[in-house]
Amino acid sequence: MAALNNKIDFSVIITAKNANPNGDPLNGNRPRENYDGYGEISDVCIKRKIRNRLQDMGEKIFVQSDDRCDDGFKSLHDRARGNEKLAELSKGKTTDPDKYAEAACKEWIDVRSFGQVFAFKGDSVSVGVRGPVSVQSAMSVTPVVISSMQITKSVNGESGKESKASDTMGMKHRVDFAVYVFHGSINCQLAEKTGFTEEDADKIKEAIETLFENDCSSARPEGSMEVRRVYWYKHDSKTPKYTSARVHRLLDVRLKDSIDRPRSFEDYEITLAQLDGLAPEVFEG
Repeated sequence: MAALNNKIDFSVIITAKNANPNGDPLNGNRPRENYDGYGEISDVCIKRKIRNRLQDMGEKIFVQSDDRCDDGFKSLHDRARGNEKLAELSKGKTTDPDKYAEAACKEWIDVRSFGQVFAFKGDSVSVGVRGPVSVQSAMSVTPVVISSMQITKSVNGESGKESKASDTMGMKHRVDFAVYVFHGSINCQLAEKTGFTEEDADKIKEAIETLFENDCSSARPEGSMEVRRVYWYKHDSKTPKYTSARVHRLLDVRLKDSIDRPRSFEDYEITLAQLDGLAPEVFEG
């Protein structure tokens, strides 16, 4: 596999229509928003979806969702113990952290991409891996409008005295329409340490472009979440002259002056500034 010799930056535009992009469990599972009313999708949520897509592509994933478990292990501890190489390296009182990290990175693409902390109760192993792929939280371009509706059940969940009436009320929340933007980078120096390759970078790119495939749920019906643009910047060296922050600022998405309340992607104006010697590969969903 070819080593990663060119730093990568990327910017992604996504839309949400009548969907809950990322519910906040501390706020009744309402869509996340900051104090100014702008919608937010956490970086953890985005990386979860990337992991799921990589798993769909046949890659081995260490941090699997319980409902997507494909190897029979019910915890991260069990999965680490179940790997023969890691189990061998963790025998005895001392463990070589470099060899342990190398074996873990070789086995699981999400470990060599995002990093991982291997520290479990009852084990003497304590190994931290810093991954080259960093992803920022997605923020909406304008404050989000959140609609809430009351819902009812048509059947009791329990029988007997503890049962509740079949028409027990609940709440469901959604974002009517919003455009979100997030950015990320892939660091070559950290890629060298984890063994992250050019092929891995291509897989991450494909996962981002298809981020919401097989992601439908009651909160996010099929087609309600969509990747609209991916700007993929491949620099000319490992340490280019342009910083990630400067590259991420090239993308400007704003509501058109004539629009009071956005209802479609076309209500936004998208401009992309240029830098000498750096042109992105553009994916349009």
